[in-house]
Amino acid sequence: MRAQCRDAVLWPSSGLSLYSSSAEPEFDYSRPHDVYTNLSQLSALLPPHPSGAEQQHRGCLLPSPLLVGPVSVRLSSPLSLEEIKEKNPLVTPGGHYRPPDCEPRHHTAIVVPYRNRQSHLRTLLYHLHPFLQRQQIHYGIYIVHQSGNSTFNRAKLLNVGVREALKEEDWGCIFLHDVDLLPENDHNTYTCHPQYPTHLSVAMDKFRYRLPYPQYFGGVSAVTPDQYLKMNGFPNQYWGWGGEDDDIAARVRLSGMKIVRPPVAVGHYKMIKHKGDKGNEQNPRRFDLLKHTRLNWRSDGLNSLTYELLSKELEPLYTNLSVNIGEDPHPPPKKSALPKPAPYPAERPKDRDNDKETLGVQSSQATTLEEGHLKVTNRSSDVGQEAAVKQESV
Repeated sequence: MRAQCRDAVLWPSSGLSLYSSSAEPEFDYSRPHDVYTNLSQLSALLPPHPSGAEQQHRGCLLPSPLLVGPVSVRLSSPLSLEEIKEKNPLVTPGGHYRPPDCEPRHHTAIVVPYRNRQSHLRTLLYHLHPFLQRQQIHYGIYIVHQSGNSTFNRAKLLNVGVREALKEEDWGCIFLHDVDLLPENDHNTYTCHPQYPTHLSVAMDKFRYRLPYPQYFGGVSAVTPDQYLKMNGFPNQYWGWGGEDDDIAARVRLSGMKIVRPPVAVGHYKMIKHKGDKGNEQNPRRFDLLKHTRLNWRSDGLNSLTYELLSKELEPLYTNLSVNIGEDPHPPPKKSALPKPAPYPAERPKDRDNDKETLGVQSSQATTLEEGHLKVTNRSSDVGQEAAVKQESV
C-alpha cells in the first residue's frame, strides 16, 4: 500500500492524517520485508544527488520513498555490535545518522533507559538503525545506563537522557523508547506531533495487538522539547516497575495537552520476551504515588532532577551515558531467612518416662519454632499486604 502525503506525518485523533482517506490503513503483516530492504539502493531510489546550495534547500520527501510497510523482526541470535556496524556504514560515532542525499525535515533523539540488557540492546540496534534510515530523518540514539545496584528508575533515566541529548544538539523531537520493543511497520514514523505528545506503541504483541487501556502511555512515546517542559518532564520518584507511564499520561492531561496515536494497523510492536529484572521489582508505592500526581507534578520532575554523569562514550552505534541517579529512599524490604527446625534425635529413648519427657521438649520446641515462623512471616509480608490492599482500593 502506498500512502498519500499530507502536511502531517502522524495520525492523531484530531483528524490530521498521512492518508488522504479517513479509513484505517491496511497492511499485510504475514509477508513482512527484511528490515534492511532498500538501504543498499539509497542512491537509486532518490532523485539525482544535487550539489551546492540546491542540496541545502532540497528537503527529504515525505513520505520517504524508501518505506516498505511491515518489516520482519529478528529475535534470536543477535549479531555482535561489530557486525551490526558493518550493516550500517552511514551511522556515525554516537549512533547518529543524516540522509546523504537530502536535507532531513525531522531531527529526533531516541532515549533508551537501560541496565544489564546487552542482548536486548544488540537486537534493538540491529533493527532500529535501518528502520529509521528508511524514514530519512536525522536521528541519534542515547543509551542511559543506570550505574550501581539501586532499584531501577525508568522515568528518572528518561529525564537524564532528555537533558543530556538536548545539551548535545537542538533536537526537535525526543523519543522515549524501551529497549525490548521493536517497531514492525516503518510507516510508524519517528517524528513528533507539533502540539501534543504521541504514543506510538499502540499495538504490542504482548497485548494481542490491542491498546490495553485508553490512558496507556508505556513502551514507546514521543514529545517535543516544548511539550516536555510544559509537563515538567517525568516523575523522579518511581523506583521499580510500574506506575511511571500512567503518571506521565496524567501529566499530559494536567498540563492541558492530550495524547495522540497512530492507527492500530500502523503502531505494531513486538516485545522481546524476558524474565523479570533483578533490581526492577514491582513498585509497592506506585498506587500511592499515582494518587498524588495532581499535587506533585509541578514540583517533581525536570525542576527537581539531580544526577551525576559518570561518563559519556560515543560508541559506533549509540551514545552511552553512564549515570548515578542516587538510591531508592524506600528500598524493598529484604526477605528474612526462616530458622531451620531442630533435628530429631537419631535414636528414640527406651525409657517410657524419659520418652514422654523428651517428646514434651520436642513439642515445646516445635511450638516455639512455629511461633517464630509466624513472627518472621508477618514482618516480611507487611509491605506486600499493604500493596495488595492499595491495589484493591484502586
